[in-house]
Order: sequence, then C-alpha cells, then structure tokens
Amino acid sequence: VHLIPVNPVREDGLHPKSRKRIMPDLLTEPPAIDPVYEARVYCNIPTIAERSMEGHAPHYFKLVSVQVLIRHGDRYPLYAIPKTKRPDIDCMLLPSRKPSHPQLEAFIKHMSKGSAAQMDGSLSSLPRYPSHSMCEMGELTQTGVVQHLQNGQLLREIYINKHKLLPSDWTAKQLYLETTGKSRTLQSALALLYTFLPDFDWKKINMRHQWSTIFCSGSCDCPMRNHYLEEEQRRQYSLRVKNNDLEKIYVDMAKIVGIPTRQLRASNPIDSLLCYFCHNATFPCTKTGCIGMEHFKVIKRHQLEDERERQEKKLYFLYALLATHPLLNQTVNRLQRIAEGKKEEVFALYSAHDVTLSPVLSALGITEARFPRFAARLVFELWQDGKRLKEHFIRILYNGADVTFQTSFCKDHYKRSNKPMCPLEKFVSFVKRDMFLIFNSTSYYD
Repeated sequence: VHLIPVNPVREDGLHPKSRKRIMPDLLTEPPAIDPVYEARVYCNIPTIAERSMEGHAPHYFKLVSVQVLIRHGDRYPLYAIPKTKRPDIDCMLLPSRKPSHPQLEAFIKHMSKGSAAQMDGSLSSLPRYPSHSMCEMGELTQTGVVQHLQNGQLLREIYINKHKLLPSDWTAKQLYLETTGKSRTLQSALALLYTFLPDFDWKKINMRHQWSTIFCSGSCDCPMRNHYLEEEQRRQYSLRVKNNDLEKIYVDMAKIVGIPTRQLRASNPIDSLLCYFCHNATFPCTKTGCIGMEHFKVIKRHQLEDERERQEKKLYFLYALLATHPLLNQTVNRLQRIAEGKKEEVFALYSAHDVTLSPVLSALGITEARFPRFAARLVFELWQDGKRLKEHFIRILYNGADVTFQTSFCKDHYKRSNKPMCPLEKFVSFVKRDMFLIFNSTSYYD
C-alpha cells in the first residue's frame, strides 16, 4: 500500500517545510493456499440460507429472462480406492436426518407422481430421486438433494415472488429444461425445480436429454478443440510429475493399500477422499496403516496449484472457447429472441457437471472464480431498461456473486458507464465474433 503524502497549507497560506517521508516498499506474499478451507468450500454443506446478489437492479429495470447452469449436488464417488472399504453413506432420503430441508418430504411425495412428465430418450428410465441404503457410484446423496432444494428456494424468492418472472399459470413453453443422462443431474434439476415452482404440474415438464457433457448438441465435431484438450492434459501430466511431495504421498498411500503406485493414481483417490471429507467420515485404514489428513492435504493442494497454472497457461482457455461456443451460442440466441419480445423459454435450466461449468467460466474470462463446487450455479439475467424499452442488459452471477464485470467482454464497459450491467450487444458480439479472434477465424466452423 503506498500512502502518498499531500503537503498541507498553513493558515497563513504558506507551505510548511517538507518533511522527508520514508516510503517502504512492502512486499506482501499472496496468502498461502489452505487446502482444507478450499475443500470445505467445495463440499458446500447446506447451512443457513445464503445471501446472494441475484435479481438486483435499478427499480425501473424489468427482469425478462433467467438462464441457469448448475452443477449437480453432492454425490457418491465415481472411483473407489482399491482394497479399502467404500465410504459408508446412505442414499435414502430421510427428512429427519441432517442436512435436511422443510420441503424434503413433500419433494419425495411429488417425485413419486412424475410419470406424467415428458422425458427425452433414456431419461424416463432414470430414478427421480436417490433411494439406495448404500449409495451407488456417482449417486446423488441427501446432501446433494438439499443443496438444490435450497438453490430453487433462493431463486424462487427472488425471481418469482419479487420479480414475477413467471405468472402463476405458466406454461410448458416458458420453461427450457435440459440435463445430461446421469441420474445425479436429472435429480438435481428436479430438486431445484420443485422449490422453484412448488408442486408443479408434471404435464408441463419437458426434460430434454443432452448426451454431451459440454452441451454441444449438434455442433460437437471440432478437431481443434480436442487438440487443445490433449495439450492441456499434457500440461497437467508434466505438473504432476514435477511434484515430489505428491509422488511421495502416492507411494505411501499405495503401500498402505498394497497396490502399485500407478494403479492408485489411476483410481483417482481425491474423488473418494473428498467424499470422506465432505461427509465427515474417517479416511480408510488397512492392516498396514491409515490414509490420513496429511495425504489428503497434499493431493488437494496439488489440485489447487494445477487450477492456478491452468489459468496462467491459456491452453485450457483455448479449449474452453471451442468447447462452450455451442452452449453460449444457444443462450445468446434465446436471449435475443426474448429481447425482441418472444415470451418463450424465459426460464432455462441446464443441469450439468463440473466439466461443463468450468470451461464456461474460463471462456467468459472469469478467471478469479473457484472451481465449480457441488451444486454451483451460474446465472444469466436479461433485463429491459424501463425508460428505453429497446435497450437490454445482462448480468452474470456465479454462486450468488455478481461477476458481470469480470468477463472479458464487459471489463472495460464498467469503467465508462454508469449502468450496473452489461449491454446485451456486448455479450452477443463476444459469442458471435470475438471468441474466434484469438484463432484468427471468424466463426466456430472455421
């Protein structure tokens, strides 16, 4: 911090003699990464209702559309650490067990009547809520359901009760719902929807199935995107090989469970360990010893360093631009139609994964954002200026924080404008044109 002295003027109008001031150049180290704190943020354990910045605008602005992209809630691991007992977590929904939600019981009842909904393709064969006494791999947990019941309730209070985004007699055409084909994403979408539109009419629910985790629909063929993804994976690999602490920890853990180090690494132990951590369960033990907090901290710290380097190295950014263009383009087209007066799809919900949200944040230029936690939400709000009806603005919010002016296309606008939002045109020209400048191209297909 540089405090610059100003020379005061004495009462008789003369300047007092200047005293020499020593201006120390303070070098403050960036705060050290705290892997345990970051892991807690990632778990996102539901506590008291959070405060959020959604729905804030000058009083003469009218909210005309909201598009929400979520990551599924807390889930059972996708990988198991070989030769250890799996985390003992119950995936039955019990309103009496913590964390719970006042509407959990009503949610379970309502889900059992869901056969009237229109579900694309294989979605209709998926369960609408988790129900195994021993969780299956990747299954949504009660915590995951509660996280999205809270998300839906928060969005309802702001968008329905305060801003009247949807009338009480809303129709199926006013919603756009899309999810990947995993039970955890479908169930997360339904939990959010249930508190957003309580006791909704199942006949008005039309859930579309998206087969690709990056939601690229009909524009998935992109060799250049795959090239950058491979380069990014090489970068990840070389960072891991350089980390001696990490290697030691893997060797140690592999000894504890009695398998080759290579096999342990392939079983992605962080995914499993995070589940123990988030559910406050003891890390696994064998006859040879126990996996402990020290192991967890080193692996988690490496994960955080990897994210930091990923932001700096730009390979992931180039991948992200190409990976997310189809989804952002669909969003922009919808916002443009609504700005022109169409009343369809005013509320859109995409239920997705960390590998969906993470590249979207990167492509938008929101580099300060944390990696998507369980039940993370990214919201695009479209506002109409009540004084100039033709003018439309967007706000972008990540987990309730306004990140509009962190985006690459609206950073400079903030300095020159008194409007607390970003003109829709800026977002449109970013998605339609500016995203490709870095590739010396004019379009996604080029």
